[in-house]
Order: sequence, then C-alpha cells, then structure tokens
Amino acid sequence: MDAEQWHLQLATGHWFSHLPASFQHSLLAHARLRQLASGQYLFKRGDPPCGLYAVLEGAVRVSAVNAQGKEAVLSLVETPYWFGEICLFDGLPRTHDALAMGPCTLLQVPQAAMLTILDACPVYWRDVALLMSHKLRLSLINIEHMSLMPASARLAHRLLMIAEGYGEIAQARRVLQLPQEDLAAMLGLSRQTTNSLLKALQQQGLIGLSYAAIEVLDLQGLRLAAGAGN
Repeated sequence: MDAEQWHLQLATGHWFSHLPASFQHSLLAHARLRQLASGQYLFKRGDPPCGLYAVLEGAVRVSAVNAQGKEAVLSLVETPYWFGEICLFDGLPRTHDALAMGPCTLLQVPQAAMLTILDACPVYWRDVALLMSHKLRLSLINIEHMSLMPASARLAHRLLMIAEGYGEIAQARRVLQLPQEDLAAMLGLSRQTTNSLLKALQQQGLIGLSYAAIEVLDLQGLRLAAGAGN
C-alpha cells in the first residue's frame, strides 16, 4: 500500500504538518491501510498496544463503558486526526474503546514499527510527546469546564472543539455528523437536557439541527457562547 498518496491529506493536520519531513515519510513508509465497517471496533479497552492511527475517511468514537453499562464518550475524531500514542510510552493495554461511526478508513503504524522508528531516531519522541501533551491540555480544560462552566457553555465549547478538529485543522468544519446521544455522553448530560440546550443555540441562530447532524451557522457566535472570546 502506497501510503504516500495520503501525505497531502494528512499534511492538513497541525501535528503531522509540523513533523520533520524525515519523520513524516518514516510514518507513511511503515503504515498499513485499515478499513472498518460501521459499528466495527478498531480496538477495545484492555487490548494490547497496536500502534499509532490516523483517520483518513469517516469518524471514530473514542469511549469507555463502566461495569453498569454506562458509556462516557471522550471524543469523535475525523481526518486528519492521529491517536493511539499513549501505549507507545507505557506499553500498557488500551485505555478506551475506538469504534467506527460509519465506514471508516485509517492508517495504522504498528507498535513494533513505531518503536523501531523511535529507537532509530530518539529525537522523534518529542514529536510524539507533543501529540499526547496537546490532548492532555484539552483534557484538563474539559475537567475545568465540567467544574466551573454552566452546561450551555460546556456544550458550545464541545461543539467548537469538534468543529475545529480538536485543534488539528485550520478551517473549522461546518457540518458535524454527531448524534445527540453521543454529544450528551461527552458532556455527562441527559439527552433531554442536551436537546434543550441545542434548541436554544438553534434559536440564537448559531447552529442548525437535522437528523444525526449539527450545522455550525455562526462560528464566532459559538465561540462567544462557549466563553472562548475571539
């Protein structure tokens, strides 16, 4: 599989585009293509490490389910998002489930190949650490919002994060393929509360609602609703 064909697409992402050219080409040279059907798991919590992934087409839901069957959705990721790096550092099992939200195409750089690349050029560890530290920063912001921000602002902020690809893309997406159930699970809210908050944003002209999709109509207004300013 000639992964170089995906180079331009992946280079639209902040993390990959800032890598040294040699690291970019090493990742693509060792990558393999993965195709998932809708509802198929890429991996589950407790699975052994299996490398680094990039979303090329479709969307992947990252979540966890407790012993009582309650699900917490952490994120819904689309191209050109990279994920799976935690296990490179500690070699421990997967921390969450990754599920295809429709037909999905990904690149996988297997664990052994990643470690070979990093052993050959240890300076690349810093680049992988930057990928993980960006997600840690977002996680800490979300924890702060859960404690301090009203539900309406948290919902607007989460929509903004998804639209902006969690900081990976320069131009925000205008249509989010996002079921309300998943959005509610991300925020720890009931579906009824989430629906009410979404309708309030719709009435303000910030978003449009349709089946399993949310259209961002006023990005700046959404930033203000999220308390994000300019």
